[in-house]
Amino acid sequence: MRKILFERFSGSLSGNLKSKVQNRKWLALSVIAFVIVAACGPMAQAQQTAKISRIGYLFNTTPSVAALRVEAFRQGLRELGYVEGKNIVLESRYSEGKIDRLHALVAELVRLKTEVIVTSGPIVTRAAKEATKTIPIVFAQEGDPVARGFVASLARPGGNITGLSTFGPELSGKRLELLKEIVPRLSRVAILGTSTIEDHARFLEEHEPAARALRLQLQYLDVLSSKDIETAFRAASNGRADAVLVLAGPVLTLHRKQVVDLAFKSRLPAIYNFPEFVDAGGLMTYGVSQSDLSRRAATYVDKILKGANPGDLPVEQPAKFELVINLKAAKQIGVKIPANVLARADRVIK
Repeated sequence: MRKILFERFSGSLSGNLKSKVQNRKWLALSVIAFVIVAACGPMAQAQQTAKISRIGYLFNTTPSVAALRVEAFRQGLRELGYVEGKNIVLESRYSEGKIDRLHALVAELVRLKTEVIVTSGPIVTRAAKEATKTIPIVFAQEGDPVARGFVASLARPGGNITGLSTFGPELSGKRLELLKEIVPRLSRVAILGTSTIEDHARFLEEHEPAARALRLQLQYLDVLSSKDIETAFRAASNGRADAVLVLAGPVLTLHRKQVVDLAFKSRLPAIYNFPEFVDAGGLMTYGVSQSDLSRRAATYVDKILKGANPGDLPVEQPAKFELVINLKAAKQIGVKIPANVLARADRVIK
């Protein structure tokens, strides 16, 4: 009888202990689950409300002309961990060569509350500067930002503007040297530019000492609109030019196919500032890599989004230069590119 009672008591006690142990386990699991939910809840909410930065990129050209630079900028953003639609939105705007549209486009970017406006040239930078003194502006290419009043100095820009300088005029002598190498008999060069572009006066001055050193005569031809392009080439032929040097500018860049075709028609070797001309069939280009500058502009945007003051970010100089040669174009006009020039080319189109 005692044995039976002991077994019943033991069984009851054992069941109670098991029940208590199980309850404690469930209680512990519940506490752990609560802690996890409490910790993850704010994280999940933070992820759902993660800030998306809106960046403006303003051009005075068409989307097709700017395509490579926009993609290079996007690449720079990706390298820094930005994903479009997730933590950043890119608002690209194009005036398509119509300067009077720039102010409206900048105003639109301001209304969209963009956190940074990236500009593609001096005309665009000036329009942005006139529109806002608070939104940071990053110029992806600028010849002389100090002379234009965009920055106080290269080392300490001040204000809300900074970026990358092309220092384009210093390349003028190199372009004339390249023309001399591929046209040994070169004695007269026609330079196509646009007098209303601030940089071009300095560009022309920079060509003078190089021309004297190479014993070249220069013929300056002003292209203010597309109607002036054919007239300029006619003047170059009548002036017995041996080659043409084309300066960058909205008119000449937008109508680059017409420029390239007229150079062929006139059988004049031509050198350009931007590779877009060579991609359109032109002979040769030498200058600062626009894609590299655009990619590096993303670094400025990243620093500003992280709290840096644009006025404290020094203006950087170009780090990469490109020589692109179109052998097909050379053959069409009967120009033989020397082997030593080809060896220096970054890209050769065959």
